[in-house]
Amino acid sequence: MDTAVRRIACVASQTPTARKRLAELEARYPLVPLDEADALVALGGDGFMLRTMHRVMDRDLPIYGMNCGTIGFLLNQYSPDDLFERIDAAQEHLLSPLAMAATTVDGDRVSALAFNEVAMLRISQQSAHIRLFINGRERLDNMVCDGVMIATPAGSTAYNLSAHGPIIPLGSNVMALTPICPFRPRRWNGALLPDTADVEFEVLDPKRRPVSVTADFLEVRDVAHILVHEDHARPARILFAPDHSLEERIFNEQFVH
Repeated sequence: MDTAVRRIACVASQTPTARKRLAELEARYPLVPLDEADALVALGGDGFMLRTMHRVMDRDLPIYGMNCGTIGFLLNQYSPDDLFERIDAAQEHLLSPLAMAATTVDGDRVSALAFNEVAMLRISQQSAHIRLFINGRERLDNMVCDGVMIATPAGSTAYNLSAHGPIIPLGSNVMALTPICPFRPRRWNGALLPDTADVEFEVLDPKRRPVSVTADFLEVRDVAHILVHEDHARPARILFAPDHSLEERIFNEQFVH
């Protein structure tokens, strides 16, 4: 952190471990309400951390997450000691979300943000047929697949990786466009796109071949059209201990075997 933190708020998931650790921090530190804080401590797993990022993104509040779940990719290790000093020494990463605008077959329009990925997925036994545009130019006239996603660097090690998409280092200024079980074009494995790109998906025959889209944990069903771009004006401020940086973890994921 560039400036010393003096007022810390803390939020926790509903798991027994997170609630127990919240009580421990409340007993040791003078925690303040969220609207009075210089920084926020989040106790939970990666899913709770994502929800916390969405919750406070308009407050421009740095978040120091501590893992009370399983993987904890977006979080630091839990320790109740020297909390103010560890937050002051933390490195800040700015994570820009993807902005999604989806239109359903009934004409409803839904907007959402996603720090990990925007993912489309078929919701019937029929394969999805999707036309792809980038910056207004058609790139694939008919992608036949189970689905397709756009992932951020922070999200590239999550669903994107399980779909055999590339791991993207932070600061690379690119997004991953990754197909999910592609059938046609058979040898197309996806693409890396500049983070300034506007990506547009048109679902072909959406009533007979219905598709849903998710932006992190928000799902919209029966979509006909999706537009995605990166929103650089509303980044989340995530804090990591110097020996536990997100950049290093993303880099190390490329050598896991």
